[in-house]
Amino acid sequence: MLNTLLNGQPTDRAPLLIVHGLFGSARNWGVISKRLSDQRLVASVDQRNHGESPRGQTQSYWDMAADLAEVLEPLVAEHGPMHVMGHSMGGKAVMVLALQRPDLIKSLIIADISPVSYSHDNTPLIDAMRKVDLSTVEKRSDADRQLAHDVLDAGVRAFLLQSLVVKEKKWLLNLDVLEEEMPKITAFPEVSGQYDGPVFFLSGGESTYVERDHRERSKALFPNAKFASIPGTGHWLHAEKPREFEAAMRAWMEAVDAKG
Repeated sequence: MLNTLLNGQPTDRAPLLIVHGLFGSARNWGVISKRLSDQRLVASVDQRNHGESPRGQTQSYWDMAADLAEVLEPLVAEHGPMHVMGHSMGGKAVMVLALQRPDLIKSLIIADISPVSYSHDNTPLIDAMRKVDLSTVEKRSDADRQLAHDVLDAGVRAFLLQSLVVKEKKWLLNLDVLEEEMPKITAFPEVSGQYDGPVFFLSGGESTYVERDHRERSKALFPNAKFASIPGTGHWLHAEKPREFEAAMRAWMEAVDAKG
């Protein structure tokens, strides 16, 4: 079972599950989870090979979707179908989940990703993390200085460093498996069928991950999809404009809940 964090208490509104992207964790979403928990129960997970969750030999979207179903089943049995939000890799995982287990889902919120294969490769970030000499790291800034040689963006470094445990001198990431499985992570599996429930594709206005020509594929799988973007944000839209991201999620979930 994936490591799962819970915030808030059950209410008359459908609960929410938050699923992070590559190199992320439930802790990355702590502030947004706590803020959204004022109105509903919010669960967030560490995906396999991330954070405190079990390590596995694959990072396929079928396996990630099965992991999420295992987390959702007891929650849904107690509280009913849940809103499920996934960012980036997490967004792809929850799309596959919805196509396989629509009974678990009240609605989907897909943050800055499309159901398509991408040509980019995040292996250089794995290489950069491996280059950090953890034996010399006494505080996070030591690792940041080393990462800066290969990762120029301070925001990306700060994101990666959230998965570093300085005291234990280790990364909370299974770098070997993530590197080996990178082709699966950047791709999107061959899927069939449709999820007819409500789906909200929320993208960063300046992100290159979601293109207008992706909409045809998105609509083919999710015919009731709606699309919106947050201006002035890139791929990490929830970190760059958390208030706007939170407001968009609230408005979406409230509208879906109101329809029953």
